[in-house]
Amino acid sequence: MRLKKGEIYNGTVEKMDFPNKGRVRAVENEDGIEFVSVKNALPGQMVEYRLTKKSHGRAEGLLKSVIEPAECETDDKCPNAGICGGCLYQGFPYEETLRIKEEQVRGLLKGYIEASDIVYDGIAASPLECGYRNKMEYTFGDSYKDGPLALGLHKRGSFYDIVDADACRIADRDFGMILEHTRRFFAERNVPFYHRMNHDGVLRHLLLRKAAKTGEILAALVTSSERVEDGLWEAWKEELLFLDISGHYSGILHIINDSEADAVKCDSMEVLYGRDYFEEEILGLKFKITPFSFFQTNSLGAELLYDKARRYIRDHICGGMVFDLYSGTGTIAQLLAPVAGKVVGVEIVEEAVIAARENAKANGLSNCEFIAGDVLKVLDDFKDAKPDCIILDPPRDGVNPKALSKILAYNVDNIVYISCKPTSLARDMAAISYAGYRIKRWGMVDMFPFTGNIETACLLVRT
Repeated sequence: MRLKKGEIYNGTVEKMDFPNKGRVRAVENEDGIEFVSVKNALPGQMVEYRLTKKSHGRAEGLLKSVIEPAECETDDKCPNAGICGGCLYQGFPYEETLRIKEEQVRGLLKGYIEASDIVYDGIAASPLECGYRNKMEYTFGDSYKDGPLALGLHKRGSFYDIVDADACRIADRDFGMILEHTRRFFAERNVPFYHRMNHDGVLRHLLLRKAAKTGEILAALVTSSERVEDGLWEAWKEELLFLDISGHYSGILHIINDSEADAVKCDSMEVLYGRDYFEEEILGLKFKITPFSFFQTNSLGAELLYDKARRYIRDHICGGMVFDLYSGTGTIAQLLAPVAGKVVGVEIVEEAVIAARENAKANGLSNCEFIAGDVLKVLDDFKDAKPDCIILDPPRDGVNPKALSKILAYNVDNIVYISCKPTSLARDMAAISYAGYRIKRWGMVDMFPFTGNIETACLLVRT
């Protein structure tokens, strides 16, 4: 049977390509097609899809419906499962999601992990399966045109429609209470949300962050500068303080953002209560985290990940110099500082660098230096420096190819690469392998249960 673009087909998902592309067996002869890639179709499901692309022996489809669930699938799902763009595996047993992710990453790294002397540490489960997210950025809007005020997450595939997320299973439970109260508070007062097309209105985002160890919560309301009734923000703050939540507020903030971009940005900030940061503890060290500082969204999972990275590299430092590139608030740098001669962290977000410096001082670490700037450019200032080992923890897109060339040119004996997107790691491994490095030890930590994402850590050694 020849496949036709625009036609409706059905089939069973046989496997899953990272992060969310189900492979449905189809029919087309002469060594063409065989599988159609259907986003968000899960292994074991029988699905109905519309064929949307067909080119050069490959095909893609748009998921229409799930005809039959997978055998392992249950009805124990979030109310917004399949509606919001967050979770992927709601209803699947957690152990099965780990198996799927492990298979995906092993497939992506095939060719780099097959030597008999490579140590594989397996995939570590998150200490919390639900309620693990310590940071959420919620958006004000409506669930349909001219509908009531909504506060939550974008519907899957939609730029405009917002689905209320107070029942979200992966966010900390306190977030749902704060979110629902905030939505109701402003709905009762008819405060309009900011329309992204018209560029008018008030309410934009609600940013919530919480420390797993200290219980501190930082709540930030992001609005335009459009004038509202006097005392509105103070009234919102006062009602937040009376909520019966398990944590406690370190700060409640009002942030002004008049940018046309649909992103959480800050033109100005007012502290309505407390301070403009919260504190978290990781492996015995304390970290000050400001509203826009990068910090792993799963604090307890981060302990597993960073402990793994520390074990991979600790024995290779021996008092030498360490480069921690894409260092964020300096977590890894400070965990390695006790066994290093010096640690130099490089991070493009200046706010995170300031926090990293303060964190190192608070933790009594005098051998850490943190530099604000793009890794690609900052490395040019270190032409005469010779690190003994390098830590890479880049953003999702991986390491800039030009920066990667400069990093590999140091010819250090050991590199630890921490990746939150295994396809980026697999891409970078081509250049890393060509430069004479191979994976010596590796493993995964599931920092994002029930989503399609996974963290991978590799010890790379120069051959």
